[in-house]
Amino acid sequence: MERHQVALYVLAIALGGVLGLAVPSAGSTLEHLINPALAALLYVTFLQVPARTLLAALRDGRFMAAIVVINFVVVPVVVAAMFVLLPADQAIRIGFLLVLLCPCVDYVIVFSGLAGGDSQRLLAATPVLLLAQMALLPLFLLLFLGSDLAGIVEVGPFVEAFIVLIVIPLALAWGTQWWAARHPSGERLSAGASTTMVPLMMLVLAIVVASQLPKIDDSLGQVARVVPLYVLFLVVMAGTGLLVGRSFALDVPARRAVIFSGATRNSLVVLPLALALPAGLELAAAVVVTQTLVEVLGMVIYVRVVPRLVPARLQP
Repeated sequence: MERHQVALYVLAIALGGVLGLAVPSAGSTLEHLINPALAALLYVTFLQVPARTLLAALRDGRFMAAIVVINFVVVPVVVAAMFVLLPADQAIRIGFLLVLLCPCVDYVIVFSGLAGGDSQRLLAATPVLLLAQMALLPLFLLLFLGSDLAGIVEVGPFVEAFIVLIVIPLALAWGTQWWAARHPSGERLSAGASTTMVPLMMLVLAIVVASQLPKIDDSLGQVARVVPLYVLFLVVMAGTGLLVGRSFALDVPARRAVIFSGATRNSLVVLPLALALPAGLELAAAVVVTQTLVEVLGMVIYVRVVPRLVPARLQP
């Protein structure tokens, strides 16, 4: 399954699309499965990040600085430039901001590895990226939306997402690691759980698409207006990621990892936030899911293009 991950993810999206169009009434039921499936996926992801590795990642100054700069300095500037091109619809704007301002922490590791990027460094940086984006996202939304934020976006869903999708999975993962280091049964559990990452990713993608595609289908014309911007974002981030990696004088695998980190967004984790928005803003979730569909196809291209942008032997 690991050898054919990309094809399996595309298959999961296709199956989710078929289910969503064939049984649109199942969408509300499937939405309730998104958070549990995501929590399980992040638990397995964190399980591969020993606590000592996280500490080592924090000490990897240049790489962590590059990851922080690309995601929390460069990306907001790029998003600000695109923001003026968005339609005036508040739901579209909020969905656009939610998804593009948060760096990916799951399948970025897969796609980066396929292109020869340093997936282990990215994996170790995952908790840092999650914590940073949850802390900064409300500030970014306030910056972009101004005083309108108070009446639109509630704090509760952010706190709930932080606890359910970050604190609990991370604590369980580190608890499992502690158990695995001391007992054979814990080691077996850890090894078995680690093999479920691809199936869990497929499950999450299928559930998300199946539950949200009917909403996209109902407002296809409005959602389609953000597709060119998502494509433009992928193009721009390839170039800016290349410049950031070069500026920090990183090695080849690290530069490729930085490009992927800047380009991939955390659509799966922010989707529950979009779903928790007040009535009248349902379109925000469809905007988030649309980004997932564009991005997965874009990553298939990235896997081929990034090794050419950052060749194995860098020019002096």
